Amino acid sequence: MKKIIKVISVAFLLCSFQCFAESSVENDSKITSFQYVKKLNSVFDFVQQNYVDEIDPKILYEGALKGMLDAIGDPHTLYLDSDYMRELNDTTSGSFGGVGLSISKATESTPAKPAYVEVASPIDDTPGAKAGIQAGDLISAIDGMPTPSMTMNEVLQHLRGEIGTPVTVTILRGASMKFDVTLIRALIEVPTVKYGMIEGTKIGYARLIQFTPDTALRLQDALDSFQKNGYTGLIIDLRDNPGGLITSAVDVADKFIDEGPIVSTKSRLLFENSQFTANKDKTTVKRNIPVVVLINKGAASASEIVSGALKDYHLAYLVGERTYGKGSVQQVIPLSNTDGIKITMARYYTPSDMNIDKIGIPPDLEIKNLDSLSEEEEKLYVEMVNSDIITKTVEQKPGMTEADIAEAAKAIAAEYPLDERLIRRLLRIQVQKTQTAPLYDLDYDLQLNEAIKVVQNKDFSTMVKNAKTIRELQEEVEAAQAVEGSELTASLK
Repeated sequence: MKKIIKVISVAFLLCSFQCFAESSVENDSKITSFQYVKKLNSVFDFVQQNYVDEIDPKILYEGALKGMLDAIGDPHTLYLDSDYMRELNDTTSGSFGGVGLSISKATESTPAKPAYVEVASPIDDTPGAKAGIQAGDLISAIDGMPTPSMTMNEVLQHLRGEIGTPVTVTILRGASMKFDVTLIRALIEVPTVKYGMIEGTKIGYARLIQFTPDTALRLQDALDSFQKNGYTGLIIDLRDNPGGLITSAVDVADKFIDEGPIVSTKSRLLFENSQFTANKDKTTVKRNIPVVVLINKGAASASEIVSGALKDYHLAYLVGERTYGKGSVQQVIPLSNTDGIKITMARYYTPSDMNIDKIGIPPDLEIKNLDSLSEEEEKLYVEMVNSDIITKTVEQKPGMTEADIAEAAKAIAAEYPLDERLIRRLLRIQVQKTQTAPLYDLDYDLQLNEAIKVVQNKDFSTMVKNAKTIRELQEEVEAAQAVEGSELTASLK
């Protein structure tokens, strides 16, 4: 009897597999979406009923959705489980517990290119920012656990935790720098704008940290304050700003642009095609005010909308480094009260009708800060960090003044011959761990120093007028590539 049952079971399985196989020999180009869904349902039911152990259908459901969206190959399109949805809601509401890092992670990991966690930007005045973690840093491990094998949800679960508890991240920076940083989790409040006058000048400085519903209002507060102080120049700092709401970016850009498109979105879906246009009644920055926008690789999404629009209209001069290159628009679609999906629905285009996805926006004047080190300097930097000399120096003299910091930096530089400004910066970060971060650091910040010079340049209007639009820059790149291609073809003949 057992043999008969076994034979029947094997026959059933063979029949089932044959059914799957028969449907898969069809011409793939002729298979409809409905037929694919039917196949998925069949496999779902088959696995649930025949796998050696009983399986929770929720596991199959979540695995199928994760696999489906990961297969698209878009890091911004993904399944949001209950933990991820809670994290998203906490971030949107303005405060949450964690370390204060805006991060991304590739969906595919290979030996040649491990899927490390990439820091898009540290959030101001958070444990991550105060520890000196930078945009572009890679997190290779969390509490000793390698990140390439982790999902994004697992990464978030390990970085978050009870306020006041420690988490250690292993940082990869540059070509060979690798060191551990221990962060103490804290309540993370999402800030939006910080501002003040640059000391000794008539230049207003506004750092936009993230684009929230309040960003345009807070920026107007800054502009009103600058007006009272008789400002003659303006620096908008978008460095390490990971973006936010597209409507917030439009409202910020509208303060500078009096007419014409600010940004447009394009999609194969008609209702996702739209154009956001400037309203002169909302423009509050006068045309004769020199404006510099600071950008770097941590400036993404909404930051690129603002910097791209001001560049295309010749209203601002861009200083710093090329931006991140996120030119797509996502929507969060709830599937229930506890899960959902985030999916790319459209791409956005600058006023010159260019999309900067995976390309970024180059500055008009490229200036690198002191975090660009040679291979030998990277080794010295790692040795210095691992020696813990920065922490020990500050602990030996709490409440260090700028004079104390300068003296200590000189002594440390004798042992680790690095730029003293970099060492002063690290000492300053350690001293300020229990304080609010200063608005700016002119001793260290080469990009801000150069921005001040540009604003004060008597030929500013000519410089900004002659700066190329994003379309002109892209056309130059395409023309150069065409020439290189024709030369290569000629050399092969």
